Amino acid sequence: MSDFANLSYDGKEYKLPIVEGSRNEKAIDISKLRAESGLITLDKGFKNTGSTTSDITFLDGEKGILKHRGYSIEDLAENSSYLEVAYLLIYGELPTQEEFSNFKAGIKENQLVHEEIKTILSGFPSKAHPMGVLSSLATSLTAFYPESLDPNRSKNKVNLTILRLLAKIPTFVSWSYTKRMGLPHNYPDNSLDYVPNFLKMMFSVPTEQYEIDPVVVDALQKLLILHADHEQNCSTSTVRIVGSSQASLYASIASGVSALWGPLHGGANQAVIQMLESIKADGGDVNKYVQKAKDKDDPFRLMGFGHRVYKNFDPRARIIKKNADEILSRLGIEDPVLEIAKKLEEVALKDDYFVERKLFPNVDFYSGIIFRAIGIPTEMFTVMFSIGRLPGWIAQWKEMREHKEPIGRPRQIYTGNPERPYIPIEER
Repeated sequence: MSDFANLSYDGKEYKLPIVEGSRNEKAIDISKLRAESGLITLDKGFKNTGSTTSDITFLDGEKGILKHRGYSIEDLAENSSYLEVAYLLIYGELPTQEEFSNFKAGIKENQLVHEEIKTILSGFPSKAHPMGVLSSLATSLTAFYPESLDPNRSKNKVNLTILRLLAKIPTFVSWSYTKRMGLPHNYPDNSLDYVPNFLKMMFSVPTEQYEIDPVVVDALQKLLILHADHEQNCSTSTVRIVGSSQASLYASIASGVSALWGPLHGGANQAVIQMLESIKADGGDVNKYVQKAKDKDDPFRLMGFGHRVYKNFDPRARIIKKNADEILSRLGIEDPVLEIAKKLEEVALKDDYFVERKLFPNVDFYSGIIFRAIGIPTEMFTVMFSIGRLPGWIAQWKEMREHKEPIGRPRQIYTGNPERPYIPIEER
């Protein structure tokens, strides 16, 4: 096979190199196309454009494969903790016992946040959306740690910034929840591991003893792992392009939070619950909505089924389905919305219409069910996603900086007026 693709234009031939990845993915390198031919490529939404090479995550949507640093998501979810996966993503290898102990100790040392964060938090309305709060608090870390603005800071200082983010973001999320609920803020408990500590900060109240349910811990641990990185999606690409300007890691992560906020990205699991609630409000007739979903002339769409990347079963959904079943069984919840979800799942897994089109429940479907079952409000779903995605964002930012990638600067095709004479205001 040729190592080049040939482009003919205006009587000239241009040889464009073929780049091949470690999983046999092939791409046409157009880095010099504009300089040599004056042409650029047009690819709205960058659906067919590779903006970088990366060693972090491999995704094959047709085959339903997701791997981090060469390890399958199935093996990682079954055998690793969230922080172990975070270490793998950020530093490239699974940690030794000593490396992991130091990593966890560094996070615990940085879990407390500056008391003036409470002042910033108090300025938000009680019903402010948690994603807006989280983005603002993440950005505020630049003010508390101004050395992060130095693009030439040492490797040790960059690592400290990474530890601070992993340590403090769960505190920010839990405090945005307690503020919204009108409850006192809880401080981190260094005697607990990462996920149990977060659950305690979220749900404990001074008047009662808080008991940590291992089934809930296991389900949340797996959800965070499954959301940890997903290649060059909207929020990850946002983190990389903001970071390419040499913005601080704090500001770059805040930009990722804002990108994730959109309903077409991180809001998908929230949309699942909203759909289920609307079905309940309409009488709870699942068959009615199944038929609406099959009707191509009906604007109704089942949220949480199928995936724009995975053309087969979402591998993350296979893993988390078991935890969703365990949560519902363990907690014994009687919730008509979750009952509707179980009925929809049964239809999608058996009905020929859905099976033939591979419209299987995806990770957003099951994550929405789990979050609701353990008592997380719908408007908090996306900030939970943010905690999961945090190590992926950090890893992508770190890789981009270490590769010394240039500042991101997409091109465009101008379609406006070619030229217009200026008319003074009194003559318009």
